[in-house]
Amino acid sequence: MDFRKKEETPKKEKVVSKGESELKTWPVQIMLVPSNAPYLNNADLLIVADCVPFAYADFHQDLLKDKILLVGCPKLDDTQVYQEKISQILKQNNIKSITYAHMEVPCCFGLVSIISEAISQSDKNIPFKEVIISIKGERIK
Repeated sequence: MDFRKKEETPKKEKVVSKGESELKTWPVQIMLVPSNAPYLNNADLLIVADCVPFAYADFHQDLLKDKILLVGCPKLDDTQVYQEKISQILKQNNIKSITYAHMEVPCCFGLVSIISEAISQSDKNIPFKEVIISIKGERIK
């Protein structure tokens, strides 16, 4: 799909962020983050389908700020590994909340059930919120 504008439009003054990155930990890939990483304890987790930061211009300020980031692709990666890793993280740490941000496309919804199941299996009361980004980069939920 091509989202470029087809006709000339008057130039608007664009606001370009010169702010600081809200990324505070590394690595970010779900498969690479140790389940016992100290920064996971007492964390608000942001689990993100890997297309979201590219599509959503306000990713850092609106979603990532004050959260610990975990990134993965529910279509291309092994979701069984995600199930095990997220379950380990929840069992080994005090997680304050989980937000899952994903694109509106069907392949991105797979992690919703994986995260919900991991929360259920943890026997912990962890608040869970879902954020959906359109393929045009708009927050729709």
